Amino acid sequence: MKIENTKAQMRKGVLEFCILSILQHGDAYTSEILSQLKDAKLLVVEGTVYPLLTRLKNAGLLSYRWEESTSGPPRKYYALTETGKLFLKELNTTWSELVEAVNLVTTNKPTEK
Repeated sequence: MKIENTKAQMRKGVLEFCILSILQHGDAYTSEILSQLKDAKLLVVEGTVYPLLTRLKNAGLLSYRWEESTSGPPRKYYALTETGKLFLKELNTTWSELVEAVNLVTTNKPTEK
């Protein structure tokens, strides 16, 4: 078993949460989202993000609008919908609980029986 495969799977598991979290700060286009994910060392490629954005949009969590660009073709800007904001709020709670549970398991010694 290769550690890189496991690490990649762990990152993929949190991408939706990270994308929604990025968009809570305002509308963004795909290259901005990719840049923030790469800066955070989540090492994602466009081929991973585009289908994920489409899935989130189809689930009603995101909307998008086209905006003209002064330096190329129009850009598709994504935004959280009200449903997306509620979903993200639930994910934040779940994430906090998950981090707490994982920390408990990985840092505590087993109790004696």
